[in-house]
Amino acid sequence: MHRTLTARDTRIDWLKSIPFVLIHLLPIGLFWTGARPIDWAVCFGLYVARMFFITGVYHRYFSHRSYKMGRVMQFLMAWGGASSAQKGPLWWAAHHRIHHKMSDLEGDVHSPKDGLVWSHVGWIISNAHDDTHWDKIKDFAKYPELVWLNKYHLVPPIVLGFVTYFVGGSSMLLCGFFLSTALLYHGTFCINSLAHIWGKRRFVTTDTSRNSLLCALITLGEGWHNNHHYYQSSTNMGFYWWEIDITYYILKVLSWVGLVSGLRKPPAHVLEKNLVVDNEDVGMAPSIPAPSIPAPSIPAPSIPAPAAE
Repeated sequence: MHRTLTARDTRIDWLKSIPFVLIHLLPIGLFWTGARPIDWAVCFGLYVARMFFITGVYHRYFSHRSYKMGRVMQFLMAWGGASSAQKGPLWWAAHHRIHHKMSDLEGDVHSPKDGLVWSHVGWIISNAHDDTHWDKIKDFAKYPELVWLNKYHLVPPIVLGFVTYFVGGSSMLLCGFFLSTALLYHGTFCINSLAHIWGKRRFVTTDTSRNSLLCALITLGEGWHNNHHYYQSSTNMGFYWWEIDITYYILKVLSWVGLVSGLRKPPAHVLEKNLVVDNEDVGMAPSIPAPSIPAPSIPAPSIPAPAAE
């Protein structure tokens, strides 16, 4: 049961969810059309490319402003993120900022403490979080082209779907677009759900975020989730060389050719503090009510009787 929303708020809106359901069902058509090697290659390529746009742009740029880019590049990258069919950049970033402010507390958008299914997909297919929280994204809401894209966020995925069909026919549409989109959904969603219940914790945080190599591979680096919740303004999430962070590698290459700039990394001294091995892990501690401590008993002062005259 959700901690703050009513049963009506968390109910699935099946009418609104028809496109979401269809994206999962249409790839079944591949049993009739078959899939060529080129279709699988497009499926893989669109998964990786759009995962980068979600992780590197929707998340690390619009949500956390961990690097900089020019206005034209900003719109092009936002268009790439919108092609994933995960709504507009301003909607996505505003909700993510709320998640970080309230992570695993009452009011978190997608905490597993409100149910694993809710954190993975329920919050998307209900009506509880349909609106864009404009007060949380004022820094980017000043750009009219981003407001337009946020409103018409279905345009990029529809265009991409038509392109795959006209280039490669039905099999490329079903495999290259619809199948990769469905896989992309759950790759992204696993960070909201699995990365808060499965993995290891390096840093003490007030939430249940964890680090997971598997989640990092699926999402091009987002799986180092405990790192991220500990130091949110860093562009890289893999803080050490062995923590694979493909999104950061791509952004680094883009910075070499001047398309992005100002990539941030955590200072060395930050990485040496608040380690779980040295501290009580408050984020994983059970919520125990403070003990009731009775007020100390203070005897009434002794007042001597007045002397008899």
